[in-house]
Amino acid sequence: MTKQDDKFTLEAKVTQALPNAMFKVELPNEQKTEILAYVSGKMRRHYIRILPGDTVTVEMSPYDLTKGRITYRGR
Repeated sequence: MTKQDDKFTLEAKVTQALPNAMFKVELPNEQKTEILAYVSGKMRRHYIRILPGDTVTVEMSPYDLTKGRITYRGR
């Protein structure tokens, strides 16, 4: 397996903005699980703004399901 295959990619909703470009993100499952997510480097470099209520794409590692990386901001 390559590193690309090791990630889970999900659509999620931002619920809370935290300091240092960290966000609480609600996953689209039955339990409404919240994880801690940070902004990817390209989004920081291009000054993509993320606000509570935005729909984002989150990548998660199968080793730690409580943290993730925001890679795309939808509408």
